[in-house]
Amino acid sequence: MKLIAGNSNRPLAEAISVCLKVPLTKASIRRFSDMEVFVEILENVRGEDVFVIQSTSFPANDNLMELLVIIDALRRGSARRITAVIPYFGYARQDRKTGPRTPISAKLVANLIETAGANRVLTLDLHAGQIQGFFDIPTDNLVAAPVFTKDIQDRMDTSGLMIVSPDVGGVVRARAIAKRLDADLAIIDKRRERAGVSEVMNVIGDVDGRDCILIDDIVDSAGTLCNAGVALKERGARSVRAYVTHGVLSGGAVARVADSPLDELVSTDSIQATEAVRVSRNIRQLTIATLIADAIERISNERSVSSLFD
Repeated sequence: MKLIAGNSNRPLAEAISVCLKVPLTKASIRRFSDMEVFVEILENVRGEDVFVIQSTSFPANDNLMELLVIIDALRRGSARRITAVIPYFGYARQDRKTGPRTPISAKLVANLIETAGANRVLTLDLHAGQIQGFFDIPTDNLVAAPVFTKDIQDRMDTSGLMIVSPDVGGVVRARAIAKRLDADLAIIDKRRERAGVSEVMNVIGDVDGRDCILIDDIVDSAGTLCNAGVALKERGARSVRAYVTHGVLSGGAVARVADSPLDELVSTDSIQATEAVRVSRNIRQLTIATLIADAIERISNERSVSSLFD
């Protein structure tokens, strides 16, 4: 097995390397003066089972191009199998046509990864499960639910817990965690007037006096979660926390969370934390290094990945 890290999230790649007791393969990944990506693999990879660890987070286009060039370098270096390990799959929100003459960019990115030479994809909490079908190569979509469940059990009294989906589309994700915790489920009925702007309409479920935990896959501007926190507190929630897989947190999101009624926002380290996130009083990261390392080991040894979640 060989592990190669791109530049998007080096700390996560190093943590996965420690978990697997496999050193990161030496590679030179740099830019020319005009920002073209250049990659040189500095070790022999012929006949090896290679895993490329690279989130396509900000700057999304640069990190995506870096992933493609690394895969191409490995293919031309005669690697036996190349698995693209993409903890955060950028462009996943563009999974369907939202209007006339709009792209399905998630499908385009899937085509690019396949054409570059990837034989397999390993990712985490895709925004839409059907994106797995955009690939014609095996694709494993891990879920962060076990990591979230353990953290909640370790830190909270689960007897008065209410798991909350911030919109109707996230009910399946929230229900899975509610089932693991044997907790009740509430749903926020939300109307989005335009991209990036949401308005809470109603809370379905009695949250009065309950400790509420919002479950979502991506937090970007944080408007949805902050509005949801306000709605839950107005309806008598004792505390409101949010557990989100991918902390994009763009623009003024960190400040928005700091000023919100959210007691805490917890995300995984699928995206490397910015300095603003690291010093925030109510944002915390959980590592998914062990989860991804277990999946990589199972893939390399041709064992079941789905049994991780049984």
